Amino acid sequence: MILTLIALALAAPPATVVEPAIVPTIPPAVIDNSLEVAGDPLAAEQVRTRMFIAVDVNGQGPFRFLVDSGADRSVVGSALAAQLALPVGRAVRLQGMAGTARVATVRIDSLKLGTSTMTGIAAPALPERYLGAQGIVGIDALADQRLMFDFDRKTITVQDARRPEAVGGGDEIVVLARRRNGQLILTAASVGGVPIYAVIDTGSEVTMGNLALQARLFSRARPPRPIVLTSVTGQTLTANLSTLSSIRIGGVDIGNVAVAFADAPPFRLFGLEKQPAMLIGTDVLEAFRRVALDFRGRRVRFTLRR
Repeated sequence: MILTLIALALAAPPATVVEPAIVPTIPPAVIDNSLEVAGDPLAAEQVRTRMFIAVDVNGQGPFRFLVDSGADRSVVGSALAAQLALPVGRAVRLQGMAGTARVATVRIDSLKLGTSTMTGIAAPALPERYLGAQGIVGIDALADQRLMFDFDRKTITVQDARRPEAVGGGDEIVVLARRRNGQLILTAASVGGVPIYAVIDTGSEVTMGNLALQARLFSRARPPRPIVLTSVTGQTLTANLSTLSSIRIGGVDIGNVAVAFADAPPFRLFGLEKQPAMLIGTDVLEAFRRVALDFRGRRVRFTLRR
């Protein structure tokens, strides 16, 4: 998900589209040890911790897109949609970090990342000044893909998840995740001994916690450090910023993490508003050397720094 932190001049989560759907029962998460992404590394531009890649739209490009595991729909910039004369589709209700808005969609016949091509995408069109890119590659285009974010080499590898995968090395931790609305939700995570649900959100540069987690961590009143967040729709949300001593993911501790706490709509969308939960942004993910996501297999691999 994409957001802009005005008070701190940071970027964070994109919007998700609310569509009528029945959320299926999801199995419990377990630890696994066999996920490897092998494909074509794409040169990625890294802005702070988020990474952007070159994407072809309807055979034209390349264009600068953000790969976002926290957005359930791909998004295209309004100016790019006009430039490519993309056909206008029906309006949808867009669920952003700060609220909902009615926006028009456009039809994308093909979206190509490296050797992988996704077809038939209905993408909301939003101003580039809020996206921070010419578009966003969301879950609708990633459902059958594996992605590997290499923060050291600044590359993103894209691979069809239906292809066989190799066995990884000993410096990696693989977690089998749940899926809800397409997002990968980990249960092998905790903060200060409090078990949490963690949503992997590669489009956010800031990690966010819900109010249920804030209440568990801070039983006594604390002076808030308010910040203002601006969503892709231009709406704003006030959050409280705190620095946590550590976050534990898959048995690995990451120290001194700044977390913005707010009653953000995506937590309700994922069914996580009443239990401690986080949207894990790239500010935390970059603590690992590589992070690989398998949306089809519901697995996430964290490669440790040596």
